[in-house]
Amino acid sequence: MTILDTSIWIAFLRKQAGVFEQARRILEDKEALAVECVFGELLQGAKNEREREVIVSYWNHVPKAAVPELWIEAGRYWSVEKLTSRGVGLIDAAIIVSALRTHSKIWTLDKKLLSVLDSAIAYSA
Repeated sequence: MTILDTSIWIAFLRKQAGVFEQARRILEDKEALAVECVFGELLQGAKNEREREVIVSYWNHVPKAAVPELWIEAGRYWSVEKLTSRGVGLIDAAIIVSALRTHSKIWTLDKKLLSVLDSAIAYSA
């Protein structure tokens, strides 16, 4: 399974070459896992009701990464790994913990997030 980071979702929704086709395949093959905080970030950036509807529609149809106590575990991971000094925030820590707990990969365009990902969980398109 693959967790699409916010940067990938944005590129996908904008139909960005190099991302759109691969992300579409992952979604069609039901190989994507949704993480709630990613969709929260997407909704935060939505410009109008139509964009919000599209985001919520994907949220409703993509399988969810079920991770009990995600935010507690993300906070612990963030602290132990000293991610603040590496420019990686709590939401990214939550995405990493979700990938680790669900044995998934993370696909991102975020260079700071990529810099802290173990090769075992970094998705390579």
